[in-house]
Amino acid sequence: MGSRSFLWSLAKNYFTVGLIGLTISDRYASIVPVRGNSMSPTFNPQTSTFLGSSDDDYVLLEKFCLQKYKFSHGDVVVFSSPSNHKEKLIKRIIGLPGDWIGTHSHDVIKVPEGHCWVEGDNLLSSMDSKSFGPIPLGLINGRVTHIVWPPPRMGGVETRIPVGRFSSN
Repeated sequence: MGSRSFLWSLAKNYFTVGLIGLTISDRYASIVPVRGNSMSPTFNPQTSTFLGSSDDDYVLLEKFCLQKYKFSHGDVVVFSSPSNHKEKLIKRIIGLPGDWIGTHSHDVIKVPEGHCWVEGDNLLSSMDSKSFGPIPLGLINGRVTHIVWPPPRMGGVETRIPVGRFSSN
């Protein structure tokens, strides 16, 4: 009878810890892998293949920014691909609603309300807003704040704003 009570107590404890962990991961923060080299050298600087390698970076994704869609130019975000909602992408915000974006093809585009313009740091190897246009803010899963793995690369993620790429009005 004692082992049955012990097992029941252990199962309740594991269930509680799992539920708390799931809540934190869903609402506040989670750790996600960065695959590929579209954000190199910020993430995966040694990655040379399209599918990535065992040297993938893992990053902390905070989700407090989703409560009121508070984003800034240069933030790195994880979002669902506009063409395949099961696929997650990681890019840097270049333009926010109302900004005018100068594209590499010399067009100028105004970012519509409720959308943002995202680009990878590795412009030659990035599928981003240059390919699919502005993305709805509702597709964003969170903002990347830190690299948490591998240990030599641990630290905060720099918010960089590309010079001359946008104009706010």
